[in-house]
Order: sequence, then C-alpha cells, then structure tokens
Amino acid sequence: MSAGNDQYFSRYADPRRARRARIWVLLGVSVLAVLFQVYVPLYLRVLSFLQMPLLVTMYFSLMYRSPVRGIFIGAGIGLTQDSLSQLPLGMLGIVKTLVGYFAGSVGMRFDVDHPVMRFTLTLFFVLFHQLLFWMLQRSLLGATAAFEPVGTLFQALLNAIIGIPLFHLLDKLRSRA
Repeated sequence: MSAGNDQYFSRYADPRRARRARIWVLLGVSVLAVLFQVYVPLYLRVLSFLQMPLLVTMYFSLMYRSPVRGIFIGAGIGLTQDSLSQLPLGMLGIVKTLVGYFAGSVGMRFDVDHPVMRFTLTLFFVLFHQLLFWMLQRSLLGATAAFEPVGTLFQALLNAIIGIPLFHLLDKLRSRA
C-alpha cells in the first residue's frame, strides 16, 4: 500500500474524527426502533419490511467507528428485540452483534458519512443480516425456513432507500467529539 493510501485510510480511522451520540440519544433511538419493529407492523402491514433495529445498529456502529462498541450496541438492540418478539432469545442478538462488529470495523477504515457509501453498506448489511439469520434458523433451530433471494434483495433495497434519510436525521442528533 502506498503512502497516499495510508493517509487516506488513517484520516478516517482517526478516533478524533468520530462523532459521538449522547447516551440518551443512543438509548432512546434504540428503544424507539425496537418498539417500531414490534408494534407498527401489527397496524401497518405495509411497513413490515422495514428493519429499524438493524438500521439503528448499523448507524451507531458506523458512527462510533469501533468494533467493540458495535458489538455492545448490536447485542443490546438484538437481545431487546428478541425479548419482545416470538423468536427464541438470542437469535437476533447473535446476528445484530455480528452486524455491529463488522459495521464498526468498516467505520474505522472508510468515510461512512457519504450517502452512496451508506446506501451500499445498508444494502450489504441487510443482505448479510437476512442470510445469517436464515443460516442460524436452519442450523441452531432445525427450522426449514425458505430463503427467497429476490424478496430479500427487494427488502434490502427498500431498507437502503429508507436508511439514507434516517441516517441524515440521526446525524442531526449527534455532537462533535
């Protein structure tokens, strides 16, 4: 890797460039996202595709630019979502923990504040989340869940489209470190 590339990567890996959310913002947005996921699809079936806890996990993990914080954010949101859903406890916790870890790792290396990068990462992480969840259902629970690639890709595209304005709104709530 050349010296120019080192400067590019280190500029975004600099922890001083990372922005921090106030703790009440992190907790409040996370709780609202989980409650949205649990209750809104009961009344508005059309919004059942929206993965708000996953989008919030990704956003805060990317923003903090730390895999360790991403792990805790993903585990907390995933286990909270598990406790309010019909799924066995830990399924979404495992998947969102891995998403948080990888999003935090990506956030350390690249400028993740650009909308195109956010769209691409959201698309990738929604696909990763769904694939990993499907694999865990089959291996840990022995469930014969069908994996629908076209439906999953469509869901990922819709979440990526919704993620861009959501991330912009959440940017307004964060403060400079």
